[in-house]
Order: sequence, then C-alpha cells, then structure tokens
Amino acid sequence: MERARFPAVPLAGQPASCSCARGGTGTREGYACSCRGACDPFSPPRAPPARPCLSFRVLSSPAVSRGLLSTFLSHSLAANCLPSGACTQTPVRLLPSFSFSPPNAARTDGRGRRGAGAQLSACLLPRTTEQPTDAMRRESLGVTSSLLVRVPVLLSRLAGRRQRSSRTRSSRRPGDAMPEKKKPLQAAFCGEAVIAEFEALTRDAAAVQRDTLRRILGDNASAEYLRCRGLAGRTDAASFRACVPLATHADIEPYIARIADGDTSAVLTAKPITSISLSSGTTQGKRKYLPFNQELVKSTMQIYRTSYAFRNRAFPVEDGKALQFIYGSRQFTTTGGLTATTATTNVYRSEEFMPTMRAIQSQVCSPEAVIFGADFAQSLYCHLLCGLLYADEVRIVSATFAHSLVLAFQTFERVWEDLRADIRAGSLSPTRVTAPAVRRAVEALLTGPNPALADEVARRCAGLSNWYGVIPALFPNARYVHGIMTGSMEHYVKKLRHYAGGLPLVAAEYGASEGWVGANVEPETPPESVTFTVLPNIAYFEFIPLKATSCHGGAAAADDDTCYAEAEPVGLTEVTVGEHYEVVVTTFAGLYRYRLGDVVKVAGFYNSTPKLKFVCRRNLMLSINIDKNSEQDLQLAVDSAAKILAAEKLEVVDYSSHAEVSRDPGHYVVFWELNADGNDDVLQSCCDELDRAFTDPGYVGSRKTSGIGPLELRVLQRGTFQKVLRHYLSLGAPVSQFKSPRCVGRSNNSGVLQILSANVVKVFFSAAYD
Repeated sequence: MERARFPAVPLAGQPASCSCARGGTGTREGYACSCRGACDPFSPPRAPPARPCLSFRVLSSPAVSRGLLSTFLSHSLAANCLPSGACTQTPVRLLPSFSFSPPNAARTDGRGRRGAGAQLSACLLPRTTEQPTDAMRRESLGVTSSLLVRVPVLLSRLAGRRQRSSRTRSSRRPGDAMPEKKKPLQAAFCGEAVIAEFEALTRDAAAVQRDTLRRILGDNASAEYLRCRGLAGRTDAASFRACVPLATHADIEPYIARIADGDTSAVLTAKPITSISLSSGTTQGKRKYLPFNQELVKSTMQIYRTSYAFRNRAFPVEDGKALQFIYGSRQFTTTGGLTATTATTNVYRSEEFMPTMRAIQSQVCSPEAVIFGADFAQSLYCHLLCGLLYADEVRIVSATFAHSLVLAFQTFERVWEDLRADIRAGSLSPTRVTAPAVRRAVEALLTGPNPALADEVARRCAGLSNWYGVIPALFPNARYVHGIMTGSMEHYVKKLRHYAGGLPLVAAEYGASEGWVGANVEPETPPESVTFTVLPNIAYFEFIPLKATSCHGGAAAADDDTCYAEAEPVGLTEVTVGEHYEVVVTTFAGLYRYRLGDVVKVAGFYNSTPKLKFVCRRNLMLSINIDKNSEQDLQLAVDSAAKILAAEKLEVVDYSSHAEVSRDPGHYVVFWELNADGNDDVLQSCCDELDRAFTDPGYVGSRKTSGIGPLELRVLQRGTFQKVLRHYLSLGAPVSQFKSPRCVGRSNNSGVLQILSANVVKVFFSAAYD
C-alpha cells in the first residue's frame, strides 16, 4: 500500500475560500486547496468538509509511481477532466487497473449538462472491507466514451515515456534464454470503468442513438451530401430519414472519388477527410474506396477496450504480451495527395494504437518492421520467431481473422525446424528473411546463440500428436485465442480448435471496413453461437427487415434484392428478436444511411441494445432460378459432407462455389481443397451429400424436376487456395483482411474462378436425385 498525498495543483478561476474538517484553512486563489495537506485523508473527519482537498489512496497498482499520478492529476485538472470544486476525503480503493477520481463529484454543471466531475468516478469506489459488487460498480457510474479514449491514451503516453527512458538505461544480456522482460506501467486501463460505461450506454440506447445522430448531423451540417438533400441543418431522425435516402457504395462512390482526387471542400464531412480506407476486395472482386478519419480511430479504440474489458473479466490477463499475427498493407497516394490503405493499417499507424495495446495487456511481440514488412511470408516467419522468443510471456494469441491464425500454424508445421535453427544460431536465416529492415529489427532480439531455448522448442513439439494443442504447448501461459471467427471464418474454427487444444476460442468484434457495429461481451460463448452487442454511440444504426421470398429469373448469384422482400427500416431499439435484418449505418466519417450488405439475426437484447448474430452477406448467394442458398447454407452443406471425410482422416482445407449457367440446366459447382488424396468412392459419397444438404425448397423442387442439374464437386490440387491468396496479395490486399471467396462468378472474381478451374484434379457429379 502506498499512502500518497499530492500537492495542490493550479486551477484557473477558482473560488477564494476553503474550509477543511481537519482544521486546515486557507485561500483557494488559483489552487484546488491550499491547506497543503493539513487534513489527513486516512483518519475519519470530525465533520463533513465544506471543500475537502483532493486526496488519493493507491491500493492495487504499485507499479504506478507517485510522479505519474501527480503528472496525470495536473493534466486532468488542466483539461477539465476533474471537477474544480468537488473533491473528497473519503478513503478509496482502486480497481485492479489503476484509475481514480472523486466518487462524489457533481454529476452536472451549472447548465444541467453532465459535468467532467462525473467522468472519472466509475474508476473508483469507496474503500470498504468488502469486495466491490456489481451494484457498487454501477452506482459509481459516470465515465463518458470520449474520456475513455482521451484519458487512457494520455496515461499510456506518460507511461510510454517512462518505459522509453528506462530502456535507454538497461539492455539485454547476450545469451539470455528469453528477451529481457520489460514491465510497462499499467496505468491506462480500468476494465470495470469501461464495463460501467457500457452499462450506461446500453441502458437507454434509444436516447444515445438520438444524441449520436444529432452529433453526426450537427458536426456535418455544411457537408454537400446533406445540404443537397434538403436537410437544412435538421438533426432529428424523422427529418433525416425523410430527406436522405438509403445508399450503397455505388451511390457514394462519386463523392469519395472527388475527395481522393483532391477536393478539400465539405463533400461528405465538414472537416476534410485525411485518408482513404480500402476494402479487401474479396467480396465483390474489386477494392472499394471508403472515407477514414480520426473519429473511426476513436471508435476502434473504444470497441477494443470494451471487448477487452469483458474478455479480461472472463479470462484475466495480469501481465505479458500478445502474439498477434497482424500485417500492415501497402499504401499509396491518391491523385489528391491522400494516403490510401486498408482500414486496419490506418488504425495500426495511428498514434493511439500502440498505447492502447499496451494498456489492454496486448503489447505485440513483433517489432513494427515485421508488422509493416512488404513480404507477407517473411513477416509471418518473423511473427512466429518473435512469439517463440517471448514464449513464456505470451498471454493472448490473436489475428484479425481465424484464417490468419490457421495459416500461421500450418506454416509453423513446415518451418519449425528452421525457426529452431535460427534460435540456436542466434541469427536469422538468410533465405527466409531478406528484407533489411525486418532483419535488423528481429536480430536485435536475437542477441546470440540460444541452444537452451532451441532445445525447449524441440521438446515441446516432440510431445505433440498431429500438432493437436500446438498453441498451448508452445505458449503455456496463453489464456485464449482471439480473432474474427464468424461468417466465412467459421469454416476455420474446427482446425483452429485443433491447434488450440483446450484453450478457449474467443470471437472478436463485429465490424467492416466502413466502421464498427458491436462487441463480444459474452466471450465465453463458443464462436459458433456468439452474438455481438451494438454500441449505440459509435454510429447511428437502422435495420431493414428482411422476409424470405422466392427467387425468380435465371440469373446466377442473385443480386441484393432477389431473395428478400424488404420493409421500411427500423431503429436500433425497434428490432424484433428472431427476425432477420440488413444493417444500415450512418457514421462520423461521412457515410449516411449506408447499406452494409450484412444479414443479421436479432438474438436478444443487452439492456436496451440488441445482440446480433451474423448470418451472411446478402450478395453472396447461390441461385439458378427459384432457389436461394446463402453463404451459411453452403457452409452447412460442406460441414455435413465433411463428416464423411473425417472417418478417412481427411479434412477440407478450404472451399468455394460457383453457379454454373453456361449450359442448361444450370447447376452448383463446389470446389474443395483437401489435406490429402481421397478415395473416389468416398468423394462420390461427399458429392451426393453436398447435393442433399441444400435443403432450400426452391432448390429441392428444382432438382427433382430437373430445373437444376446435378451438383458438381471439383477437387483441387493442394495449395490452390494459397494461389488464391497470392492473387489477392498481388492486387494489394493485405493478408490480415483476406477472406476466401465463398461464391465466385464470372463478373466478380473472374481471376479467382480461373485459378480454381485451372487446378482441378478430380470431378464428381451427384447421383442424389437419380
């Protein structure tokens, strides 16, 4: 326990008197309290103080120095983060991550607005002999989302300066088995405060949504896109919906093109867009340009903190590192001078990213040169090597997508002996890693030969059977594996669970290149059943009710409206449990009533905000005539047929599909890549099962009447989907955003269809309806 009383801090314009219950009196001319510590916060006061001095008692973060706290207090007061006249003498107990504020701060200012004094109060509870209860946490509510972004970043920067200065005074000793462990000051994160803020935001989500829309429209009232639609400065939902139509990317693309070409006027937002985000291009076959600004960075940090707070409550992480398989993408400059790259790279390059990762115990193992390396294979190899160097410190293993995690450990199976050799020699393989910047960054961690660690890696690998449980074997202190595991990523969950052994798989947040939607606040739920709770202050949300209907016409790969009848959009809190909707967002980055194209199902509510289950992308649909089978239907069919393979110790490495309509009748084509050669009889049975597993009434009826031909299973040469990956990388897409296309057509992904068709080694036609 550290008993700390801090000196008074200058404040402008304070009242001129102060009376303290412990007998300390003095003027308050420009100071929080000039009794200079005459009142003792560690003894009960004789009477309630009129204006008690600011006193804090640090109980649970010994790593936080008095200097850091004092500096933070000074910054907070200067920035109006703490109340000018409301202080406390109540001894306090701090939650496991350091943060503090007066619990009795006034909740409103003179105009009735929520004051800054309430903004920190959720971080601190009155000191009692009992553990804090959920009720106590909720009673101490008062954090605002803007503060949760601003204050932790400030603290992280202060802690980061201390860390950088300490690094100049110490260095690793050559020959250490592991890199010297640095203990960052964990002063930036209060998980219970973040959860308390989330509780407040979701308690009256409708009110938060109204306020969010007012802020978006008020801040951008001068934007051309809104002015031309006659909104005339109005910020209410009714006017907004009446004036501004629903939009797709095609509607917004001309405006984004003008911005990319250098138009600095208020096109989509009042403030100029400073950079462009690029989508992965795996859905439509081409990459979309999207506006990106600092508001999206803020919402990203908020959703990272929210998800981590709930994860850390379920799977506590006290100290350590995160082995993150993340990759920056190439960037270029548009005609107008804007930087264009992926949304994830924009976030990784932001000044908030690294401090936030340190604050939420997710400091990466790999140097930045590895993350932003130009060659994916070299970066992946170095990620694995850095993870082994910090093996006993790794607490979290993560990637943006589950595919990246599976790919990483499939690669480890092939290169682990090379990694072990590099560790033993204390230098990088000259053939595996050639990029000078990457070599320098990683070799700084390899300070010399380390045969002890190399032997330990070999021992851990030798104890594995078919690489089951390789993640906990290599990283014995890891608490969970984390990444996006829904939608097209769900196929990789089985293989990832094999690598993870008994480690929990935790699904990451729900978002898109356009912005974020929801957080996983129930991290113990299996990925197959996970839901995402919408954060009502990161965007304004609408939902288009979808009712299934028959598909008509002979077009393959149905367009957006082929298989659903739509109703008028409803608000966030107006959705119905059990119903399907398409998500519509209005963001702080200039997207207004923008259709994401995602189909979700409402699984329930958290307080008053909905919990969503991702179903599929609307425009990824297999259809020949009146049939309709979604991405999810395809996955279920593949999973059903793969059960036949399991008896032969075979598995589907990856898959895709195509609606073949070049001849009549049209039919479905399913592409499979297997981990080994399969018996023809087994594969014929799989083909039949695939055909039977599509249970859509339109498909079944069409198959029985020969309106749709027999399903075709095309087995691919091993490594085909690696060629597909390299194809996307050649187009500039980063591996961290890569999603295997589940439905390819001649118009959208023709290059992928050519790769798949050129690598077919066996073909089977279904006899299920013969």
